[in-house]
Amino acid sequence: MTLNLAALADEPRLLMEADLRPVQGTRFQPTGFPDLGAAEYTLPDGTEMLLVESPQSVANRMETVCWDEAEEEPVEALKGLPYVKVIDCEGRFLTSTVLEAHRLNSPYILEGSDKSFFKTLQNELGALKTGPVDLRILAKTLMKYDVGSLIHGVFLAKSDLAGGRLRLSRALSAFIEARGVVVAPSGGVKNDHVDPSGDTSKGFGNVPFHRDEYAAEKITAYFSLDLAQLRGYRLGQEAESLLIALSLFKVQKFLAEGLRLRTACDFEVIDGLKVTRPKEFEFPSLSDVETALSDLIKTVAAQGVFADPPVTTVTYKPKQSGKGKKKTAEEG
Repeated sequence: MTLNLAALADEPRLLMEADLRPVQGTRFQPTGFPDLGAAEYTLPDGTEMLLVESPQSVANRMETVCWDEAEEEPVEALKGLPYVKVIDCEGRFLTSTVLEAHRLNSPYILEGSDKSFFKTLQNELGALKTGPVDLRILAKTLMKYDVGSLIHGVFLAKSDLAGGRLRLSRALSAFIEARGVVVAPSGGVKNDHVDPSGDTSKGFGNVPFHRDEYAAEKITAYFSLDLAQLRGYRLGQEAESLLIALSLFKVQKFLAEGLRLRTACDFEVIDGLKVTRPKEFEFPSLSDVETALSDLIKTVAAQGVFADPPVTTVTYKPKQSGKGKKKTAEEG
């Protein structure tokens, strides 16, 4: 099956949104930031707003719904897409670029003593060592080894890789915000029925606590896909369609399965996903996207764009300073 992407041909971006509500009750717990807490802000007209989930968090969540945790591999619809898998010295699964917050820039890939894949990246990105960074070369390499880095962005901050200048911003970005919010303060106590007056610093005794949850007039998830950025990779029509289809899959999968953000923050979609730009684009169903993805993966793989095999395995071996060996700055 092919997706009808004609309405996106000359558009710089695809904008989508979905209204949400708590699956039970009216309260929810937003994300919190160190030294800040909940990200509250006020619009010029006095409307109280709240950032419920940040772009970096939603990006990671859109990757997570693509992973089958029980099987330790991507979900069925994404089989055949390239990514990097990390195992330990015993051959046990540790992590993958799908699960790592910085994807290909994971320390488990670039900072271990096994430098085989790192050297592969150095060889394939060697042309970018000097002069302006040609993003087409970077995009081609990422398409070969880790498609997720093309969609969610990556920063290869290693001096041995083009001087640490290899960076791609997110093509697919998303966040959740709430409008017309009020604080719903609550709290409780951790009871110790054995010794209520025990030393609380060691976990004994009764410990009262408070927490702030919120209620809102409206909660909305926003998604933006930078089509101009994807076209700028110059990877070819089929590869571009694959990246768009994969992005659509991530948005729908997240809304269908990934909205339990925290114990006290569980949402559901109201009235489906809406396209706000371009309005002519009809969003395909999740099943149609899955079918199209399977065909596109096979087509692009046949062009020799992906690594062969598509899953690159790296063994993570922690660096050992060794007795009497002077540690380098990198080894820390």
